[in-house]
Amino acid sequence: MLAPLTVFGPGLVTLNAGNDAGGVTTYSVAGARYGLDLLWALPIVTISLIVTQEACVRLAAVTGKGLADLIRERFGVRWTLIVMFSFLAASIGTTTAEFAGLAAVGELFGIPRETIVFAAFALVVYLVIRGSYARFERVFVAMTVVYFAYVATALLVTPDWLPVLRASFVPSLRLDSGYLFLLVGVIGTTVTSYMQFFIASAVSAKGARPADLPRLRTDVVLSTIFADLIALFIVVTTAETLFPAGIPVENATQAAQALAPLAGPHATQLFAVGIIGASLIGASVVPVSASFAVCEAFGWEHGMSQRFRDAPIFQGLFVLQLIIGGVVVLLPNVSLVGILVSTQVLDGVLLPITLVAIARLVGDQGLMGRFASRGPALWIIWITAGSLSALSVLLLVVTVINPG
Repeated sequence: MLAPLTVFGPGLVTLNAGNDAGGVTTYSVAGARYGLDLLWALPIVTISLIVTQEACVRLAAVTGKGLADLIRERFGVRWTLIVMFSFLAASIGTTTAEFAGLAAVGELFGIPRETIVFAAFALVVYLVIRGSYARFERVFVAMTVVYFAYVATALLVTPDWLPVLRASFVPSLRLDSGYLFLLVGVIGTTVTSYMQFFIASAVSAKGARPADLPRLRTDVVLSTIFADLIALFIVVTTAETLFPAGIPVENATQAAQALAPLAGPHATQLFAVGIIGASLIGASVVPVSASFAVCEAFGWEHGMSQRFRDAPIFQGLFVLQLIIGGVVVLLPNVSLVGILVSTQVLDGVLLPITLVAIARLVGDQGLMGRFASRGPALWIIWITAGSLSALSVLLLVVTVINPG
């Protein structure tokens, strides 16, 4: 079953981490609370993500450097501080979401949050610092294959696909805070700052060159379409199962019910396996990528193979992100679904800072030469950054005027 996935490269791991606990929950809440009304955002964001990921791949292949390294070299310390601070904040939010997802799964089976959080923390630290993560990565990716259950469930419960097609291509914008909140969250969890830094670092680390661009572009396009189709089917499934029943998804039990038409009494277990796999991928990869980017940007020693005394900032940042994520999840009376969705909104609000940096870099002919972006490829990144900023401002205004 996994054989077709072997054609993918860095893009698959990047996008798989995007469909993590925060992503699945945000898509589920979107479908459960607004039916198909938010579906139109996914095709648009898919195009934007393909263009942005391709730009990062091209930057890395042409220059041989990661995104953080390029930002420091071209824009100086002040702009680097802004980008790195926003990226680190978004990364902490995403890491928190991974712990929240694991804690939510634990609650499905009556396991206390404290037990799940401490166990996940210990496992992630052990796998990453001991260099064992790569051996388990395929296992975690294999666990996320259960997300195909959303595809099967959507096909099973959707009698008429014309409304789905219409909702996918006809925008349905609402000026209420809940709708705008989820719209920013859907964009934030689909694109994410982390994806851009991770794929650029992965490509540069592999020593890719401009001659490799056709293969890398294919990887980006196929991986993005694959991941975002899963996202679309999650929205459709919850829109067809939970929305008519008035189930808003306020906990993992309600989210798992979306798979009941396919899995029956085993829906909870099926849902849990996917969330555990994706969350462990995210909790391992996201904080490492953020630590790597920050240290790369400021020229500090980095690498999990380094001893702590040789790379204290790198390993310290990695562990600090895990600690903050775990502590937030353990706060009394905190809503796990609230954490999962809010962290994706945070990423959406902060994302334009990273997008502006990417647009300026990839459009720089002095840096990229004949590989510099021009025309629509560059405009799409700028439009995405501007539109997301406008949506964030609109969300703030609507929330202040009409909090309900």
